[in-house]
Amino acid sequence: MSRGRPPGDRDPRRDPRDALRARIEQAASESAREPRGVRPGKRPPLRLFTSTLWEYPSQHYDSQSGTKFQGSKDYVGATPSWVIWQLLQRYTREGDTVIDPMCGSGTTLDVCADLGRTGLGFDIAPSRPDITRADARALPLEDASADFAFIDPPYSTHVDYSDDPGCIGKLDAGEPGRRPGNPTGAAYYEAMEGVIAELHRVLKNRRYMGLYVSDSFRKEKGRPGGNFMPIGFELFSIMRERFRPVDIISVVRHNKKLTRGNWHKAAEDGNYFLRGFNYLFIMKKQDD
Repeated sequence: MSRGRPPGDRDPRRDPRDALRARIEQAASESAREPRGVRPGKRPPLRLFTSTLWEYPSQHYDSQSGTKFQGSKDYVGATPSWVIWQLLQRYTREGDTVIDPMCGSGTTLDVCADLGRTGLGFDIAPSRPDITRADARALPLEDASADFAFIDPPYSTHVDYSDDPGCIGKLDAGEPGRRPGNPTGAAYYEAMEGVIAELHRVLKNRRYMGLYVSDSFRKEKGRPGGNFMPIGFELFSIMRERFRPVDIISVVRHNKKLTRGNWHKAAEDGNYFLRGFNYLFIMKKQDD
């Protein structure tokens, strides 16, 4: 005779949904125990990554100069500094001029200082004195004056970057077209087309740029499946009109939401996916 199971103690093997939920909660628990923000001095040394799947256990790295953070660890939506480090090690030399037209908390500038590059940061709402106030669609730079460009643009309207009405982060990439033939998110993509054109203008020929971005998803009442915004593919298509693709990197995200069992349960019940990676598009200006 088989042993009885205590009341209320269900066998997950008998219910596929319970089994799936158990696996999700276990994965979330294990992820939560991993060192998302590894303590300074305990982070693994950086080396060049050789595959198109990038992952590192911290937002920041320990620099040779002793710096423990790049940019601000409290800035919402900050770029992982090690991503910029990887790009500059591969595509720039000491003394090269590197620009970031949406510089945020200055992460790119700090990585440039660490690697001996000349960093020029711009932002419509500068967060520190060494970032110049400027719209990314109209940079105060001469043509063909930069050796490398990096940009981490807004992913639609998820982060309130500033009160400036010209901020691209106020444009909804999922906004329905207002008239026939007007595509979804038209204003956002038109603005980003202007930014990409400006990067092409200021970048020297046969030099490189990197764009770090994520797709987006928003739950909406009365819309089964929500609103998925393929921002990465759309921006890649725009860049291809001016730049030659070099490669596409998948960067693993260590977002706190991915460690919360309730977020995984909501994604299961709502039949949608949490964003687990960012695109890193590497492009080359090649006009001849």
